[in-house]
Amino acid sequence: MKKVLQVVGAIIINDGRILAVKRGENKNKAVAFKYEFPGGKIEQGETPEQALKRELFEEMNYDIDVGGKYMSVSYEYDDVIVNLHTYLCKPLSDCYTLNEHIDDKWLLPKDLFSVEWAPADYDIISDLSKRQF
Repeated sequence: MKKVLQVVGAIIINDGRILAVKRGENKNKAVAFKYEFPGGKIEQGETPEQALKRELFEEMNYDIDVGGKYMSVSYEYDDVIVNLHTYLCKPLSDCYTLNEHIDDKWLLPKDLFSVEWAPADYDIISDLSKRQF
């Protein structure tokens, strides 16, 4: 039986653009060098909102305001099932540092498909690409 992970992703919107961050090399080849929403695993005892704030601070030294839930998806990789819960977020500053990612892009919704995303994110970006913020 595959391990099931509860994961959160921040859909950070600033000036109508959405932040995408690119992973580096990864043991899970399906997500290596792919873009994703910043975030990570929900730890025992954390709410999704607490996990997002913690992950963004750890990964990027970035402070965000977590808004409402946007969408949840489930994706089955070769070795794990990921339940991804995304939230609309606003940055509380313009400064961040990529501690775990190798690139970042601020993309208009219509341009989201201009980069290659981690497979679990595709249903979310498909929906986002039809919106304006």
